[in-house]
Amino acid sequence: MEDIYTITRAFADSWALLVMFAMFIGIILFAFRPGSNKVHADIANIPFRHEDRPAADSGEEASK
Repeated sequence: MEDIYTITRAFADSWALLVMFAMFIGIILFAFRPGSNKVHADIANIPFRHEDRPAADSGEEASK
């Protein structure tokens, strides 16, 4: 009987590599799918969503 290292190494070299590659391709296709540009633009603007004026200078904030 082969030792466990050889068996797991053979599995990792074949099927696990294939599964990881398929997951990578799936993630890439999901990120660049049609229609995702609007979602990515919305997520990128989250920090600025409720801003209606420029931020105050640090000196103005300290005096209030």
